[in-house]
Amino acid sequence: MPAAAIKLDIMSDPICPWCYIGKSYLDRAMEQNPDHPFQIEWHPFQLNPDMPAEGMDRRAYLEDKFGGKEGAVKAYAPVMEHAQKAGLKIDFEAMKRTPNTLDAHRLIHWAGIEGRQTAAVSALFKAYFVEGRDIGDTDTLADIADGIELDAAVIRRLLASDADQQLIIDRDAHSRKMGITSVPTFIVAGKHAVPGAQPPELWAKVIAELAAQESNS
Repeated sequence: MPAAAIKLDIMSDPICPWCYIGKSYLDRAMEQNPDHPFQIEWHPFQLNPDMPAEGMDRRAYLEDKFGGKEGAVKAYAPVMEHAQKAGLKIDFEAMKRTPNTLDAHRLIHWAGIEGRQTAAVSALFKAYFVEGRDIGDTDTLADIADGIELDAAVIRRLLASDADQQLIIDRDAHSRKMGITSVPTFIVAGKHAVPGAQPPELWAKVIAELAAQESNS
């Protein structure tokens, strides 16, 4: 008998490398434990909520955030180490712009209505980290939508409006009011917060503990 579904809420941003790595680790644990109980929902959390709508040159962004290339290299060294461990490719050289992710979060929200939320998150991570695409760009987002079986024309029309912008901003603010300050943050069953990109072994342990609790209830 399959395990009773347990909600796993994930606060994430599509330009967060630790979110990309964290999802990969969770995916691996779920593949190894196909009877896992998780019912996943992704929630918006912008790393750079004050980013200009058109985004900015990535080099300028890194210099501003890390005080130059040397600081950025130092900050990203553990990212590269964990990405390799997770078997992920990240092409930082291909990334020319750091986008504002509000529209990417809107796409994730609309994909969720169609039951394609995790597909949208995966496609955004791939577009940004592997292909170096600008995921703040309407054409890019419409193309991603098409690739996950959403109606690209509808998505393009929605992006041209202010549909659900305030909803995303409010949901982001709600996470911050709950005390979340960094992503990824995973919340198990609405009460247990698991911060950061946790290894598959930790998720396997969580899944085993949840299964034990269910069999004892």
